[in-house]
Amino acid sequence: MNKYLKEFLHRGLMFGGFGPIVMGIIYVILQNTVKDFSLNGTEVCLAIISTYILAFLQAGATVFNQIESWSLPKSLLCHFTTIFAAYSICYILNTWIPFEPKVLLIFAAIFIVIYFIIWITVYLTVKSVSSKMN
Repeated sequence: MNKYLKEFLHRGLMFGGFGPIVMGIIYVILQNTVKDFSLNGTEVCLAIISTYILAFLQAGATVFNQIESWSLPKSLLCHFTTIFAAYSICYILNTWIPFEPKVLLIFAAIFIVIYFIIWITVYLTVKSVSSKMN
């Protein structure tokens, strides 16, 4: 098995369980703050499965940045595409955002901006730390 695929699966399995935990915490907060908040069994099951897959892919996709033979743009594109698709599908299937063109465009714009802010912050931090070590 390819070492990167093995690492992708390993990271996903290690951290996938955090998705349903976070979802559970959010649902407890909503239950305590939103009047008449309720979910049926199908909604809970779909949320558990989709947040597990979401966390699995989020964690596994970090391996793209460590494939030395890939250029930075290629690894960035693969990482971005994987998590953008995962978040979009998860949010739409769970009806956390409506399937409407305007809403999807707003979601995409916010996601892209936040993704690149986080990526630039991590990049500059790693660059700063590595320059101090040299």
